[in-house]
Amino acid sequence: MQYLNYRENRQRGTADFPFEFHHVTRIHPDYVMPLHWHTEFELIRILKGALLLSVANRDYKLNEGDFVIIPSNLPHTAIPNACEYECIVFDAKCLLGKNDSSNRFITELLEHSIIPQYVFPSSEARIHFPAWALFDSLASKKPGHEMLVFGSLYVILGVIMENHLYTLSSERSEYGFRKSIRLQQAMNYMEESFRQHLSLEDIATKIGMTPQSFCRFFKDMAHCSPIDYLNSYRIERSCYQLLTTNLSVTEIAFENGFNDLSYFIKTFKKYKGTTPKKYMKTIS
Repeated sequence: MQYLNYRENRQRGTADFPFEFHHVTRIHPDYVMPLHWHTEFELIRILKGALLLSVANRDYKLNEGDFVIIPSNLPHTAIPNACEYECIVFDAKCLLGKNDSSNRFITELLEHSIIPQYVFPSSEARIHFPAWALFDSLASKKPGHEMLVFGSLYVILGVIMENHLYTLSSERSEYGFRKSIRLQQAMNYMEESFRQHLSLEDIATKIGMTPQSFCRFFKDMAHCSPIDYLNSYRIERSCYQLLTTNLSVTEIAFENGFNDLSYFIKTFKKYKGTTPKKYMKTIS
């Protein structure tokens, strides 16, 4: 599962070309993008249909031709509607070079001192053309594609810088970023402790909130309840084990924090629309 580890922290590409590319259609295992974040930047282009994207508690409806920039460490999720889209995840530090002006701008992006415009519609030709060249080059893997990818990224950032398509970090944006960090802390704790019995109070206490205020906060930020997120994470891990191990359904249920087999099957069906055994047969 691509997003089994929601806080993705693995190596992207290679050390000198840290880029990962995904073409996502209905048959992709992560067609619906679960809530996650990572330390790298993510770029998205919409090829067909519509994508309902949520970034740092802001919702966007994306259509064919739209382009998205998601800075590092921002929780995001997306629901496709007859959509075909592509993603590039990359380490923006690879763009740091010898030019002081570009280094300063990229460093400020990395440190969230400035916040780029997240969504660029297809009508924004200054961004659209280099963005499409970037994706096409990375998808083709033709000789020279590495230089075209770097060149396209510099053009995109140059256009953003030249036309001031960003905002300076303000008290409001800092507050939003702090909320994102708190959300990450809660998600971290659930991911690290998913095998244990976790109550709403356990999770809320861990990040210094009351259960009531934490539940409102999490729903506002993640568009689901904390227990929904925790169970979804458990089921994703269960799916991985169903397909990659010889453990029984009962063993997998207990391995992933479910102390009752019937509740595990009921929860699995809620998120996957089928039972664990039928899921294995379907995927196989």
